[in-house]
Amino acid sequence: MHVEKINLYKDREDVSLTTYLINDNQELAVQGNRPAVLICPGGGYFSCSEREAEPIAFQFMAMGYHAFILRYSTYGEGQVGYFPDLSKPLEKKEQVNHPAPVRELGMAMKEIKSHADAWKVDAEKIAVCGFSAGAHNAAMYSVYYDKPLVTDYVGATAEELRPAATILGYCLSDYVFMKEAAEKASPMDQIFFAASNMAFLGKDNPTDEELKAVSPAMLVDKNTPPMYIWATASDNLVPVQHSLRMAHALADQGIPFELHVFESGMHGLACATQLTALATNHLDQDAAKWVPLCGSWLMKRFAMEMPEPIDYSKLVEQSVV
Repeated sequence: MHVEKINLYKDREDVSLTTYLINDNQELAVQGNRPAVLICPGGGYFSCSEREAEPIAFQFMAMGYHAFILRYSTYGEGQVGYFPDLSKPLEKKEQVNHPAPVRELGMAMKEIKSHADAWKVDAEKIAVCGFSAGAHNAAMYSVYYDKPLVTDYVGATAEELRPAATILGYCLSDYVFMKEAAEKASPMDQIFFAASNMAFLGKDNPTDEELKAVSPAMLVDKNTPPMYIWATASDNLVPVQHSLRMAHALADQGIPFELHVFESGMHGLACATQLTALATNHLDQDAAKWVPLCGSWLMKRFAMEMPEPIDYSKLVEQSVV
């Protein structure tokens, strides 16, 4: 495995692309270039969760894919596990606010495709994957990769930046719905919503138009890539309605998708196994099935072209001769 951290800005350490490349030795080289998955950890746009980074990369590597982790702009500016003091007003940090995170996904995609030959990546088979806020970023990229917001900034065409598929775990997809839910919720939920808006948008009370512009479930079009979506019905931080609304929008546009809603499970399950659990409520045998189910879904699109079947009897015969 080849692991390398690449800073996407010359003057910043907090935004980076980390490669997890399978070292194809002489025996495996016959498989050719591998598909890849570009991962966006969650963290509420306050930080990037390590539980939804390297452990997720290992899951996809075990399926035969190269993996990449994007640590994008967050309010904590790279501090692992950062969460703000909500008793104090949050200051505005323009360099980390929208549209920085979605543009950085475009920068990461361009970086991967520009090194496709050297890294033995199949440039036509790269998926973006995210969790919670990272899933929101992946969903945003899926509806903005072909728009000037990303293409002009990155300096690449829509075709060069297009993801072949998108994988969303407990995704936040509709900020307008989130605002409506927060208005009916507890004062603490309202404080959290205002803080998350400041972390992501740079203002604690954005307009409905501004919220719509960052609601991917409201922006799906015919160019949106196929999606695999999973969530839990009991998630009380990012309600399952976000995943349902995303699926509904995809269905309206005729975009292929697969949706799995597991009955139980808290927010932020990651792998839902001992690999990523911090406590017993991070363990869920049913929700953990999202990994193999996602693998089956990806195989429909990312299956590698294999050489003809090996006839071991001929190998034995040749060695005897």
